Amino acid sequence: METLRILHTNDLHSHFEHFPKIGRYLKKAQADKSVSEVYTFDAGDFMDRSHPFSDATEGQANIELMNKFNYDAITIGNNEGISNPHWVLEKLFDHADFPVVLANLREEDESMPKWCTQDKIITTKKGTRIALIGLTAAYPMTYGPNHWHVKMLKNTMDDLLPKLKGKYDMLIMLTHIGLRMDRWLSKNYPQIDLIVGGHSHDLIPNGEKVNNTWITQTGKWGNYVGDIHVEIGDDHKVRKITPITVPVASMPEIPGDEEVIQGYREKGKEILEQQTVAELPEKFKDDKTAAIQVSLDAIANFAGTDLAMLSSGLFLAPFKAGKLTKYDMQKALPHPMHVVRSTLKGTDLWRLVMEIEKNRHYLEHFPLQGMSFRGKIFGQMYYKGIKVDHRRRIVYVNGKEIDPEKEYQIAGLDHYVLVPFFPTLSIVGDNEFLFPQFLREVISDYLAKNYPVKQEVKKK
Repeated sequence: METLRILHTNDLHSHFEHFPKIGRYLKKAQADKSVSEVYTFDAGDFMDRSHPFSDATEGQANIELMNKFNYDAITIGNNEGISNPHWVLEKLFDHADFPVVLANLREEDESMPKWCTQDKIITTKKGTRIALIGLTAAYPMTYGPNHWHVKMLKNTMDDLLPKLKGKYDMLIMLTHIGLRMDRWLSKNYPQIDLIVGGHSHDLIPNGEKVNNTWITQTGKWGNYVGDIHVEIGDDHKVRKITPITVPVASMPEIPGDEEVIQGYREKGKEILEQQTVAELPEKFKDDKTAAIQVSLDAIANFAGTDLAMLSSGLFLAPFKAGKLTKYDMQKALPHPMHVVRSTLKGTDLWRLVMEIEKNRHYLEHFPLQGMSFRGKIFGQMYYKGIKVDHRRRIVYVNGKEIDPEKEYQIAGLDHYVLVPFFPTLSIVGDNEFLFPQFLREVISDYLAKNYPVKQEVKKK
């Protein structure tokens, strides 16, 4: 008989406030002598550029801290794969002390990325062969423009599993595809023993068994740590899997934790504050509307359109007058979103505007979660180049009544394609996702060009 203890995390999202407790828990558990061996895994979205330390270091701070968790393997989530430009992900794991398993991502020439492997075989001291396969959310709409080829899950599994047949005794999936797709895997690939999952932020306190497969997730933000007990017979076959989750809130805090946590934020702030973006006039002082208006101009300029739309809930702080730093922009717009150029026929643009106007009062205070949003409420929608006569239900584009047969282009965000409030965008919009800059970088570049930092004249 062989006993394994499998520790796991998912969707940490740079919530460093939990790292001291998680680190101590993992270290103690990894030294457990009551079991044959201990393994530690992460299921992706470990970084989030809404934290200044992650943003300032392009995720290298996350890697440095995660090295201390002694992971045996991880996979990536959409935050690593999509929120980062291609070149950032290429070098993200240069100093990682753990392997990355990821079967469904390729370079554009179909070669494997140099920083990952599609699978990994771990052999225990007693000779049990454990196969690890990693999967990330298959989002071709956003991976494609970021110069990656993401493969569909069925194609990946159907191609890889026959090659691994006979090479393992236990199959563990590290997945960042969400609970619904984890259940799909369990129903369609009975050879899977255990799924260590993430992405959908589901907390499964004692795991979920679907057919022969156990599915585990620990919710989000490092609020819980997964701790699984596995029994394996002398024939190397899995006898029993018992998953639990441990709330981080129940773990003891020690003096100095808060200082360490605050230190991460201060380090990021210090780096970002040293980089000045622009020097803004007095009109921007404490005026969120001014920030929204210039941001509409910025995304329209970036997308090459006359029209644009943005929601006020994106702006967590106004742009201050005077010298504006990268830290100010990070505070104001922490969301890892990208600009989208949508092409719509006049009749469809009219329908989109009507959807926005119909939902306007509902969305003004709507508490929104997920889909790259890092704020609290959706807020009011603002337009550039569009006006609405509500009484007559007429939409004007650049001062002229909308032409039903003409094609129009409008700049928005990937966020608006993903949320369910404006179905016209996703159903009939020809949506082009623009990479690599994300929202605050696009706006920062525009501000830098239009409100450059004044050079100080040195006195002789």
